[in-house]
Amino acid sequence: MKSKLIQLTLTLALVAGLISCAAVAAEESQAALKAQAKITQEEAGKTALAKVPNGKIKSAELEKENGKLVWSFDISMPKSKNITEIQVDAKTGKIVSNQVETPADQAKEAAADKKEKK
Repeated sequence: MKSKLIQLTLTLALVAGLISCAAVAAEESQAALKAQAKITQEEAGKTALAKVPNGKIKSAELEKENGKLVWSFDISMPKSKNITEIQVDAKTGKIVSNQVETPADQAKEAAADKKEKK
């Protein structure tokens, strides 16, 4: 009984250690991506908002998309449930993608993200 308790405790400690390592790696990768970016999030956000009059940034993320380092912004629009996703090249500051996502599109993307994280 005592050895099973020790084994369980060690297993839980190992799992906790792996989770914290993954969190540190994610932070490091964001730091590495930010080090590569020549355009700040603020600069890219201004560029993105210029394409969506009266829009408000709901989320922002620095990521590699199709081999490019981009700032990705989800922008809400007044009186609309749609979200405009604008991607700004983090090295040049140019817009590389501009897509409107309906609530149905957003639900599909959320489901795909959830599945990907598993």
